[in-house]
Amino acid sequence: MVDDSQLAESKSIHKETGKTFYYATRVLPKRVREATYVLYAFFRVADEVVDDAGDVGPDEQRRQLLRIRDAALGRVETDDPVLSAFAEMRERYGIPDAEVETFIDAMLADIEKSRYRTYEEAETYMRGSAAAVGVMMTYVMEPDNREAAIPHARTLGEAFQMTNFLRDVGEDIVERDRIYLPIETVEAHGGSAADIENREATEGVRRAIEAELRRTERLYREGVAGIKYLPTDCQFPVLLASVLYADHHRLVRDLEYDTVTTTPSISRRRKLALVAKTRWHWAWNKDPEAVFAAVSAVPYGDTTFHGTEPGTPSPAR
Repeated sequence: MVDDSQLAESKSIHKETGKTFYYATRVLPKRVREATYVLYAFFRVADEVVDDAGDVGPDEQRRQLLRIRDAALGRVETDDPVLSAFAEMRERYGIPDAEVETFIDAMLADIEKSRYRTYEEAETYMRGSAAAVGVMMTYVMEPDNREAAIPHARTLGEAFQMTNFLRDVGEDIVERDRIYLPIETVEAHGGSAADIENREATEGVRRAIEAELRRTERLYREGVAGIKYLPTDCQFPVLLASVLYADHHRLVRDLEYDTVTTTPSISRRRKLALVAKTRWHWAWNKDPEAVFAAVSAVPYGDTTFHGTEPGTPSPAR
């Protein structure tokens, strides 16, 4: 059993580093909420090996990630409270080893790969960094029809990850020398990787961010469509997480798609307002798609891209 000290450590990590998701986690039923603290803490422990490496070289980063993987899979003993808690939880919920392996593979990729030429390359990375997270969360929630829920969970995880990428374009290049925005999309709109490296919010870069934002909104619609397959007591929290993450898109639009020089952040007051608004709509209508359409920053009504698909230049403005 996961003990109180392991849970406290996991919750502390989640609260400190996952402020947006933490709001939604707090309204999960206790049976899922505590497991989610452990899941998120595990993700952060692995992620920080590559995001906050300091003076640690690539070889040592790889060794650390492989040790984390082996501890998480119960192959070696560990005195790390988060890893030991995760190993116990993985067995409790039957989370497939392959999902853990896929997640760690994505973290390993971050050591060597810092540019993504195509969306397909970014999507392959997100299969580990985000889609695997959605799958593990689904196992913890224990829906009656897991097979129906999992594809949507993967898509929603990818949507959350793309929102992070689009929000953090400038931050990623400054702090980590990474560009997750597909360079093909940037070039198709008249920009270049050099624009991002120089932190220049050129028209081409901003139009590329706009195009990928629209692609991501399609992912949200597909992902939210699967919330109905989750247990009743988990539907509102996942819906709320979707509303909160997607609200970054409103801020990106307000910045005219310049997340190269500015990193938007949702205020605590705004988050609380969204929690209240989403809860009010949910009280009257238990249809996740209808509530998401009414509350979120993702446009419904016209589910096609306006004018152009991602990767093709938009008309001059």
